[in-house]
Amino acid sequence: MGLSTTEPLKRPPATSRDGHSLRGLKWLPPLLALALSACGDKPPQQPAAAAPSVTVSQPVKRTVTDWDEFTGRFEAIQEVQVRARVGGFVTSVEFRDGAIVRSGDLLYVIDARPFEAVAEQADGQLSDARARAELAKRELDRALTLNQTQAVSDSVVDQRRQTLQAARAAEMQAEGALKAAKLNIEFTHVMAPITGRVSRHLVTPGNLVQGSEGGATLLTSIVSLDPIYIYFDVDEATYLRNSRLWFEGRRPSSRDTPNPVQVTLTGETKPSHEGKMDFLDNRLDVSTGTLRSRAVIPNKDLSILPGQFGRVRIVGSGPYEALLLPDTAVATDQSRKIVFVVKDDNTVEAKPVTLGPLDEGLRVIREGLKPEDRVIIDGLQRARVGAKVSPQPGDIKPAGAKT
Repeated sequence: MGLSTTEPLKRPPATSRDGHSLRGLKWLPPLLALALSACGDKPPQQPAAAAPSVTVSQPVKRTVTDWDEFTGRFEAIQEVQVRARVGGFVTSVEFRDGAIVRSGDLLYVIDARPFEAVAEQADGQLSDARARAELAKRELDRALTLNQTQAVSDSVVDQRRQTLQAARAAEMQAEGALKAAKLNIEFTHVMAPITGRVSRHLVTPGNLVQGSEGGATLLTSIVSLDPIYIYFDVDEATYLRNSRLWFEGRRPSSRDTPNPVQVTLTGETKPSHEGKMDFLDNRLDVSTGTLRSRAVIPNKDLSILPGQFGRVRIVGSGPYEALLLPDTAVATDQSRKIVFVVKDDNTVEAKPVTLGPLDEGLRVIREGLKPEDRVIIDGLQRARVGAKVSPQPGDIKPAGAKT
């Protein structure tokens, strides 16, 4: 087939030596120029990071008193084991288990008939003894009258005087036997000796109980509740420190002064009862090196029972001026306690501090801090020693305070 004269002659595309097409090479010069110009430019600079924001406050300054804290156990001031004083069969129980009883309330009744019979017998013996004593008295009077006229010898007078003395002795014995019989009748009604909470009844009606002559039977027990003791043990170091304060006149001794105490019950976060020191033992326990101590706690609502545990706080110093911070502002650096302080140029500095006890939810700082220091109380995780921060003023509130 021949070529048409009207159609233009088509040329094959240009190729490189290895046979590849060179059609796309027309874009190469502009791309190379752009790449070369980009290589000569510097990267754009990032904006400087803003200083982290922290909350700062000066430490709280106020007068505080140190408290020493110990674990104690409550015990009743009065505790009585109610036992039968006479033997016999129990006829009734007159109290409700676990109730509050008053001194003189009837608890048990024991069959009194055997003792009433003994009392009647003792009463008859007393009447007989009185009659004998009266007869001996009249015979002595007659003998004394006759002796004045020598109608009766002196020996007869002496004999009748001795007979009167024996009759009066027998009368006294009979009176004693009657009193004992009446007491036994009285003891058949077992009364509450103190006011307090009674335990359960240990003997039911119909049972035979033994009296004091043969090992008295335990019937129940009663413990007083208001007020109540709390016993706790003070370690030797605390005792010596308090003694030094007493010698220096900075703290009254609990032996001479009813120092105040505060008690926190199990499950409580702050003291709920207040009392006064009542007793310090006369020696330290050689096995534990502690001094047994006791405080008296009012228990008007009878909510505290003997045997409960409690945390006892007792005054451990005289009043003094102190700086205080929340515990959240204190950090730990290995074995040290530190706080972060913002200096005048807004850089952070770490200051080692010596901690004291808690006072109304704030920690006493004994050493290492000045009243004018700006302490970071919030945002510690954003603070770095030597780095700048943006301090914002804040207020220190005790732990648990409402914002």
